[in-house]
Amino acid sequence: MSSKIIVLFKEGTAVDVVEAAAQKIISNGGSIGHRYSTTMIGFAATVPDSVLSALNDDVHIESIEADGEVSTLFKAKGN
Repeated sequence: MSSKIIVLFKEGTAVDVVEAAAQKIISNGGSIGHRYSTTMIGFAATVPDSVLSALNDDVHIESIEADGEVSTLFKAKGN
């Protein structure tokens, strides 16, 4: 199985470290989506579960979160 995640790296992480993590995902059958580089460093990815545990152990990674659809609209209760 695979998981859709957002991987954020610690401030100041070198670009080559981020790219190495992305290449590890790709070489193991995953894919990289959007890359973040302005207000945060990281990327969205579809990651095989076998690679996910290795990412959790990476000292350069600040957080790994589930990726999903976000909406700015809401429906008031009772409407």
